[in-house]
Amino acid sequence: MKSLSEIETVSKRASKAAGFSWGVAEEVGKNVRLLEMFGLPGIKNLNNFFKSKKNFFFENLIFINKDNKKDNTQFCPIITGTSFLDQIRDIEKFGEVNFKKIGYPLLFLPFVSRASEVIGKRLFLKLDKKEFLLNFNNNIYSNFFKNDIVELAENVSIKFIDNSDLFSNTEWQELYKLSENTFVEESDSLKRSGAGAGLTDND
Repeated sequence: MKSLSEIETVSKRASKAAGFSWGVAEEVGKNVRLLEMFGLPGIKNLNNFFKSKKNFFFENLIFINKDNKKDNTQFCPIITGTSFLDQIRDIEKFGEVNFKKIGYPLLFLPFVSRASEVIGKRLFLKLDKKEFLLNFNNNIYSNFFKNDIVELAENVSIKFIDNSDLFSNTEWQELYKLSENTFVEESDSLKRSGAGAGLTDND
């Protein structure tokens, strides 16, 4: 089994050889490492993308808008993802972002996951019927568990989820009240044994 370090290094070098700058190639290396760590087919999709890239034109999306569409072409998942991550502070203001036709969208996914960490919010990503909840780049909840190559997502949407507690204030208060049973009142013996409370002054 290949190590995550090997996966990152080979993906980075292959991306440079495929025509991307070293800076972008480094991002791809990190991303494919993430995909494989999360149990998603990063190497498989990256390898197939590079084969397709030789004979098929992928549009480079540089500036991200609320709705992004280009007639008769597919967006490059790597350049689109790089732009998304770079502009995430401004994109967040939209609340939701939509794309038409992203090629090899699983390669776009880790950029969104990393953006979740940058802004400190969960992001809900839909690639057609495939759903992914991205949690601060720590884990992914999804209904997609196949080791497949995904060549195209016709409709891609990303929703920004505002942070909120998953429990009620009553539940919190009940649990907090229970936790108070561990509190210990400070006795005279505790005061004497506390830091700096020695009986002998050696100064």
